[in-house]
Formats: sequence, structure tokens, C-alpha cells
Amino acid sequence: MTTHLALLRGINVSGHNMLKMDALKTTLEAIGFQNVQTYIQSGNVFVDTEEESTAAVAFTIKQEIFKAFGHEVPVVVIGKSDLEICFKNNPFLKEKDIDFKKLYVAFVSVVLRSDSINDLKISQFKPDEASIDGSRIYIKYAVGAGKTRFDQKYIEKKLNVTATIRNWNTVSQLLKMYE
Repeated sequence: MTTHLALLRGINVSGHNMLKMDALKTTLEAIGFQNVQTYIQSGNVFVDTEEESTAAVAFTIKQEIFKAFGHEVPVVVIGKSDLEICFKNNPFLKEKDIDFKKLYVAFVSVVLRSDSINDLKISQFKPDEASIDGSRIYIKYAVGAGKTRFDQKYIEKKLNVTATIRNWNTVSQLLKMYE
């Protein structure tokens, strides 16, 4: 059995794509996922399955959400190691007096090239900062996530990927839940 973490993008935001976590849990259990557990309403779902492929799990969940609820919801599936790497490799954690409320991680659907940071043209968003590591983009917002154009839509458009962003508190809680 493999435990996967499905990160759903764009649900329960400003009254759009409303999806109750209890209903999602029941739906995913009905198609064979085990030990389904959700965390907050923003679409963080742990599932156990014999399937090891994160892409296959993401496709199954995305397809089932559309069938059951009629929502086209992008899904990025990660493992415990992805969250552990976040803590090990996030360059902003090394800064003195870091404000954790300004730290975010964008999880993307593919492993990015090391030069993908150039494609993002992050310098036009200064003083926001970003760093790429595999299938993660570490972000430090200067003011906050709600006051920048360097968001998930921008990342998806520039890199042609599916992306979903979580704040540092959520990333920390999800790792604790994995353990």
C-alpha cells in the first residue's frame, strides 16, 4: 500500500467549485481508495492505494471528481518525500528572522528543468522571490499571496504545467499528518 497526498486546485474558493470534504472522502472510498483523510477545505486528501504511480492516482481522482461533482479540478499528487524535501531544500528557511506567513510552495505536475526559473521572469515581481527544486517552486512573497501577480495561474501559463500552491503552515501540517 502506498500513501499519496492529492493536492486539488481551485476548490472551495470564493464560492466556486464547492466540494464538501466528507462527500469527496465517501466518493474516493467508493472507488477503492483506503484510509482517505482530508485536511481543511482547500483540497488536501491523503489516500492509500496499491497504485504507485502519482500520475495515475491524480488522473483517477480528477476523473472521479468530474463524474461525481461535475467540477474540472486539476490534481497534483505527491508523496511524503516531496514534503520532506521541502523542509530540507527550501532556501528561504535559511534566512534569519524569516516570516513563515510569507512562505509558499507551488507543487507542479512535472519535474522542472533547472533553468525554468528563467522562464518565470521572477525579476519583474520583485521584491517577491522564487527558487525551483525539482517539481517544487519555493516562493517568498514580500507582502503576501493576495497582493501579487506571481500566482498559480502565472506559473501554469509560463511553464505549461499544472500547479497548486500551499502556504508554509499547510505544508508543515501535511508533513505532520504523513507521520
